[in-house]
Parts: sequence; structure tokens; C-alpha cells
Amino acid sequence: MSESLIIDKNAGKKEKYESLIPQLVSLTHKEKDTIANMANIGAALKEVFHFFWVGFYIVKKHELVLAPFQGPIACTRIKYGKGVCGYAWEQKKTIIVPDVEIFPGHIACSTLSRSEIVVPLFKNEKIFAVLDVDSEQINNFDEMDSFFLEKIVKIVSL
Repeated sequence: MSESLIIDKNAGKKEKYESLIPQLVSLTHKEKDTIANMANIGAALKEVFHFFWVGFYIVKKHELVLAPFQGPIACTRIKYGKGVCGYAWEQKKTIIVPDVEIFPGHIACSTLSRSEIVVPLFKNEKIFAVLDVDSEQINNFDEMDSFFLEKIVKIVSL
């Protein structure tokens, strides 16, 4: 695969995800380095969907540590159970937050972030990282995003 994505800019969200996933598989299938694959997947999501912030946090001991991301500078470390990322890690499931200002304990790395989705990455049934995606719009994420982002993080988890 080349270093560019082929996505119809006029396509709907579902069609963009469906077009993106096989390209991500092609981009990452020969690369065994998890960090490199996280970097390309984050860049692709930012490029295709123009999310405000897209990135990964890796589990290191009892906290999440910032890993490859696209967007403004971010929080470097997040404790287990804290903020949306820590809560998704604790709950072991995808968390969609329609309005971060009403999420108890939200960690505001940027005041411009208004909604968020966090998807855990599993290896051997343990969470080793999370994908964090933020939007400048309230209620920007839904079950479709959850469905497709869960498929995308499995590419990293292989």
C-alpha cells in the first residue's frame, strides 16, 4: 500500500470506515511494531474523519502513558479509573461521552474537546492500551463509531 489513503470525501461515516479498514490492514499487516502501527492508525483516523484529537495511551504499571497521537499536546499520564480513558480501562469496555463537561472526573487536556470515545485494546484478554478520540462537537460519537473503532483497534492487537 502507498502512503496515502483512498477515501471518498463525500461518503458517509459508515462508508468511510468500511473503506478505511482494509487499507489499515494492508498498511499494518507486515509491520510488527505496535507503536508504528498505532502511529499510522491514529494519523489515518485524524486524516479521514478530521477528529480534534486521536491517540493512544499504553498501560504501564498502574497508569496510562501517552503514546502516538495526532492533535494538540495532551495529558501525559492518566491514573487507573480516572477520566474517560482511565474509566474505560477500569470498566474494560468502550465508553462514549456525548458531553465531556457532564462526565464526572473528566480530565480536560484541552477545553476545546467536547465529546469523546475511548476504546480499549486487548491482548491475551488484558487491556494493554486505549484509543482515545476527541471531538470539538458535542455528541459526535455513536454506536457506529464504537463498532468500527473496536474493529480498528483489533488490527493493533494482532
